[in-house]
Amino acid sequence: MFNFRNMTVEEKQTILEHLEDLRKSLLISVVAIIIAAVAAFYYSDYLLAIIQRPLKPMDLDLVFIGILEGFYIKLKLALFGGVVLAFPVIAWQMYRFMAPALYPQERRYVLILFPVMILLFAGGVLFAYFGVLKLVISFLIMIAGDLEPMLTVDKYVSFVIAFTLPFGLIFELPVVVYFLTRLGVITPEWLSQKRKYALLGIFIVAAVVTPGHDPISQCLMGIPVYLLYEISILVSRIFRPKQNSEPGLEDSNP
Repeated sequence: MFNFRNMTVEEKQTILEHLEDLRKSLLISVVAIIIAAVAAFYYSDYLLAIIQRPLKPMDLDLVFIGILEGFYIKLKLALFGGVVLAFPVIAWQMYRFMAPALYPQERRYVLILFPVMILLFAGGVLFAYFGVLKLVISFLIMIAGDLEPMLTVDKYVSFVIAFTLPFGLIFELPVVVYFLTRLGVITPEWLSQKRKYALLGIFIVAAVVTPGHDPISQCLMGIPVYLLYEISILVSRIFRPKQNSEPGLEDSNP
């Protein structure tokens, strides 16, 4: 059991140093989100116009039913934009905090893949917006039948944010598999054996995460994620460590 009192002075100092590093990383991440959110607030009207584009072909307009709802939505959009814009800083702070625990070769992998992580996150969000969101909205409006839609801006913006952000995180799957493969935690054979369980788990998670909770939304989220899983198996096959090298302890020379 962890007992801080029985630890040596050196051990206490090490833990306190890690906690201080964690505090600095969290503080920098929060400050980055705030700064990015302030910038995004200035363009909140433009962001709202972008988010409304999927509604234009259906001739639908958003309404607000609370006196403060318009301002509240601008704050929500600013925070959403702040998180997206600050993601590179957040990811870098995560790396900076974990770097001391990594071997030199592992740190090199992270630095090489850092731009890839940024592109995958942005690609996931853009894929959700341009490739999936309009189809989901059209389907949900269609199954409403003769009911007259009156969409509130709060509910709609929350739906869009809850739908697009998970795609950005899910698109990081190949990078996660790459690291776990290089560290020897998983193998492509193991991933292949667990394929059917992964498929089941993906659609269960899609059913929980998808804001609409309808089969079409779940499929539109689950199918791309499963394709990412198959891509991750390929990534694992290509970048698996050599048999004569220990995971995480490969030669650190380029």
